[in-house]
Amino acid sequence: MGAFISGCLIVTRRHIFIPLAVAVLASATLMMHAQDTKYPPQSGLIPVPGCLEESWPSGPRSCGDNSAGCDQFRGCAAQLREWRREVFHWRDENRIRIGYNPSEYQRPELQWAQTSFMQPQMMAEDRFFYDRATGKYTVDRYLDDVTKRYGGIDSVLVWQSYPNIGIDSRSQYDLIRALPGGIPALKQMVEDFHKHGVHVLFPVMVWDQGTHDEGIPNWESTAKLMAEIGADGINGDTLDGMPHAFREASDETGRPLVFEPEGYPSSNEMLNYNNMNWGYWRYPFAPLISESKVIDPRHMVNISDRWNRSKTNNLQAAFINGAGLETWENVWSIWNGITPRGAESIRRVAAIDRAVAPFLITQDWEPLTPTQQFGVFATGWPLDGEKVFTLVNRNEYNLTGPQLELPYAPGLHYYDLWHGVELTPEQQGHTVTLSFDMEAQGYGALLVTPELKNPAIEALLKASKTWNVIPLNSLSDIWVPLPQQVVPIAKTAIPKADPEGMIKLPTTDFLFRVSGLEIEGDNGAGVDVQYSWEETPRRHHLHQLHIPSFWIDKYSVTNIEFKKFLDATHYRPKDDYNFLKDWVDGTFPKGWDTKPVTWVSQEDARAYAQWAGKRLPHEWEWQYAAQGNDGRIYPWGNLWDGFAVPAPVRGRDLTSPDNVDAHPRGASPFGVMDLVGNVWQWTDEYQDEHTRTAVLRGGSYYQPQGSLWYFPQAYRNTEHSKYLLMAPSKDRAGTLGFRCVVDAE
Repeated sequence: MGAFISGCLIVTRRHIFIPLAVAVLASATLMMHAQDTKYPPQSGLIPVPGCLEESWPSGPRSCGDNSAGCDQFRGCAAQLREWRREVFHWRDENRIRIGYNPSEYQRPELQWAQTSFMQPQMMAEDRFFYDRATGKYTVDRYLDDVTKRYGGIDSVLVWQSYPNIGIDSRSQYDLIRALPGGIPALKQMVEDFHKHGVHVLFPVMVWDQGTHDEGIPNWESTAKLMAEIGADGINGDTLDGMPHAFREASDETGRPLVFEPEGYPSSNEMLNYNNMNWGYWRYPFAPLISESKVIDPRHMVNISDRWNRSKTNNLQAAFINGAGLETWENVWSIWNGITPRGAESIRRVAAIDRAVAPFLITQDWEPLTPTQQFGVFATGWPLDGEKVFTLVNRNEYNLTGPQLELPYAPGLHYYDLWHGVELTPEQQGHTVTLSFDMEAQGYGALLVTPELKNPAIEALLKASKTWNVIPLNSLSDIWVPLPQQVVPIAKTAIPKADPEGMIKLPTTDFLFRVSGLEIEGDNGAGVDVQYSWEETPRRHHLHQLHIPSFWIDKYSVTNIEFKKFLDATHYRPKDDYNFLKDWVDGTFPKGWDTKPVTWVSQEDARAYAQWAGKRLPHEWEWQYAAQGNDGRIYPWGNLWDGFAVPAPVRGRDLTSPDNVDAHPRGASPFGVMDLVGNVWQWTDEYQDEHTRTAVLRGGSYYQPQGSLWYFPQAYRNTEHSKYLLMAPSKDRAGTLGFRCVVDAE
């Protein structure tokens, strides 16, 4: 997940950057491009002439010796022609430097990537994708939703690991196998996507070197598992280019994969076998041009900007470059939904992209074709005697009147693909002027053709004429967080006698202060969970609560106690993958009687609690039992005590938790034990329309090493971690147990 450069570790992932060894990196960048150009690429983007950013006509400085007149647009047109010559000269030389070989873009089995315009990263836990009640993948429901809201997708990245990975020793591959139904169900799920023309990718995390070791190289594990599932591609998480070893391993399986690194390839040589990549782009007023699309327009970039709440910059940059968009909304179970204006913009842009897709991979594309109005940018896409133009209006106001001036040729027709009408050109000598409207921060598209004979474009014209009845700017671009609800927990019967092994806590008015430990998401609305007294999910919570008296288990539920439950009820969950995984022949290992039971789902824990006449605790009850009313940081006090908790295990495999009574120094003010550092404990569940999560408390003894992306520990009384829920097979973990409570009032 990082690289040692000159003795310094550079950690990069998802907009988290630690800039070290800057001089070394700058030198490496110069060596990489090592050629004369006035417009050296930066982070996968090629800068554009400064005249495009000038908001005031600048006279001779822009026009130079242009005898045709000293207006801004003609002057900038001259600079653009020079810029384009410079850029494509750089391309030709760079192709030599990288040993450019287009064969990977010519392979039929990989060409789907060239039209993968809209690709969401989809959390496997998304409730539209999997129905926990029926235990079935609901691909049709998921696709119906994205089609209804923004016009559908071309591929999907199914994400199964981070942020849950690291709660125990299961690797990224173990978590794929733990998806409900296992490999057979996943294979059927992929086939269901294929029936709709949607290709499927999974991620690979090369930083996952602290959990279970597969025993074979990462690229072989990835290729073999993807071949079993029937997947189409791999997203290289944190990678700035997929190594060639993945290409070789993939081809050896007989099911070649498309590779999509998260970052721009660190060497353009990788473009020879990386058919896609994500783009973390910059958005100045004048759109920048994709370096990889210049080298080969068949390379697909999906722009990723998941925390951004308006997609206008992203989509305009994609449209002008013939690139795609990562339509990512379920971000680690934080719902950053696309706004109505953004969704309708995506629907219309994607419809045009799909209809004119063959144009968008032409080697002769003309980025930044001159336009007539300031703030309008265009790209020309010529193909077989026809030409498509994609345009964006970067201004914050509507534009009418002339937009493009083109050479005159008899017999040509001009179709406004955005509005669904044929245009009447205004001829003046050897040129024609085309006039049409463009909304503020809107889009435009044109087709120039001798004859309209493409059914896809004919269908597009009909559709666009219909959709333009509703202007984009009549739709809201205001982002609204998705509300959450806590899943109710029914009260228990009041016990007639003191429950054995439980401690009674008195009624209290409790200052409940807690913060979520999500690695990403900052402090935005929608992050973490939403308690009933809050109007939106948030990371930091503070509330005065009245807590009625209740009984709580002194210790976490142990193996011997859970075995009594099984013997009495013959309980066996319908989804039993990983159920009591560390037990053998229906019982726990010898000597594990008083170790906390693990590998139990929330459903398993609830079933036990119901049998015992108990329930799972609310989070604030758990915290009150651990903290009392003095605000202490840990159950035992305000200073960390390593002897109050188990010794951490940092290897690649689990050992076992300690006995629940092994660390008496960890007692809370009420004498409640085994709260922190042994096993995580189930508390409340939260739901919204798309996500299900559980709040886990207490942390565990297992601490995988080598990456900051593993599931964060929560040892403090004022910290919790949010665990994404999907199905019992995947939810069960080797470090996750529970304790119960009984109502006293």
